[in-house]
Amino acid sequence: MGLAKRSLFKLGLGSLGAGFALGGTNLATAQRVLDNQENRRQWFFSAVDDPEGNHHLAGIHRDGSEYFLLPAPERCHGGCLHPHQPQAVLFARRPGRHFHVVDARHHRELQSIDAGPGYHFYGHGVFDPSGRWLYVTANRLEDAMGLVRVYDANAGYAHHHDIELDGIGPHELKLMPDGDTLIVALGGIRTHPDSGRIKLNLEDMDPALLLVNRHSGEIQARHRPSHHQLSVRHLDVAANGSVIVGYQFEGPVWETHHPLVAHLDPQGKFHEFDLGELQPKLAQYTASVAVSQSQSGSSSSTLITAPRGGRIIMLDQQSGDIIAAPELADAAGARCDGQGGYIVTTGNGGFYQVSAQGGLTQLAKLPLRWDNHLT
Repeated sequence: MGLAKRSLFKLGLGSLGAGFALGGTNLATAQRVLDNQENRRQWFFSAVDDPEGNHHLAGIHRDGSEYFLLPAPERCHGGCLHPHQPQAVLFARRPGRHFHVVDARHHRELQSIDAGPGYHFYGHGVFDPSGRWLYVTANRLEDAMGLVRVYDANAGYAHHHDIELDGIGPHELKLMPDGDTLIVALGGIRTHPDSGRIKLNLEDMDPALLLVNRHSGEIQARHRPSHHQLSVRHLDVAANGSVIVGYQFEGPVWETHHPLVAHLDPQGKFHEFDLGELQPKLAQYTASVAVSQSQSGSSSSTLITAPRGGRIIMLDQQSGDIIAAPELADAAGARCDGQGGYIVTTGNGGFYQVSAQGGLTQLAKLPLRWDNHLT
């Protein structure tokens, strides 16, 4: 199934400038905000590689009809949207040193921000509700301290300060619905750019899920997984504060019984889901996590990609019951579509719509290798 690669967007992205949060009780205003949320989901952003191994930043329309590519100097990973400006930010994959600010309306790179000497990024970031502060997970090389580096978007994304996490290897982070608390997946894995992506501390890993006050830097809670080699990697947050977490097991390949999905409920109770007979089929690895953000609020599902296991898993957010688990080779990035379903990419170029019941529809097939996240 073909699609058009455009040098210019046919459909404007000015709607990306609308904010996510409902700012009052006026129903007409609320409906306009919901409509703008849906408009924001008309375009999705990701890092990709082409068949020659060149790295790019990509945007694709939700129906797969057109896309664009921007060259990147290194492989990138996750991304986030500015809440009030038509900007997408994509982050270099560990142990990369840049994040890239993209003008989503005119498909051009606005800025490339260097991590600075002695630091590297882990591939993820998130904005505060005002859009001024960008929080980015990073590593301080001299002591392997995991950081959230804070950048001021109003000052050209200048570095402002760091939040120390008292741990190693922070990966994905999100903002909780209160607007004040960061939820951080602390992977626990020590790396160094001189060693590439080699994991240097598998025997004494200490992963955790952290709740961090973004103003004071205080770590308010630290939830550890059931095994010290379950690297806490990816997560997403529902509107009610429910958090779904994806693990990657770093222990022996024959130990396939360890849980790979956890849940932090709105009351602060942390527990892990047992996926039963599906568990050993996931090759100890999950990639992208996306929770339903449907406008009706009727859906409470979560979708998790398992590229090494060649499938996607749709779960009930609260119970962990499996709704569907269709096979999908090299499943990669996932994001909710705002209607109870999801958009999913694959490492072999696939671009799919997933229904609320887990049905797959291929929208496009591209000569690209999608990375494991979709924004």
